[in-house]
Amino acid sequence: MTTNAQTSGAKPTHRLFLVTGNGKSASWREIGAAWPNKDGQGFSLACEAVPLQGRIVMRAITERHTEEQAH
Repeated sequence: MTTNAQTSGAKPTHRLFLVTGNGKSASWREIGAAWPNKDGQGFSLACEAVPLQGRIVMRAITERHTEEQAH
């Protein structure tokens, strides 16, 4: 799946995660990314996987998240 944001070279502003479980025992797995629409009324999503269970959580990309991925 290719979105206009991906083809224009724009970086995603949010990451999508599959979250299963609750609290400290929850398991988080990155499954995609999101970009705001030009009109500011929603987001375009690109998913590498679509879960059948659990929940999808969208979180803003922060420096902390970027540093964790580099390790």
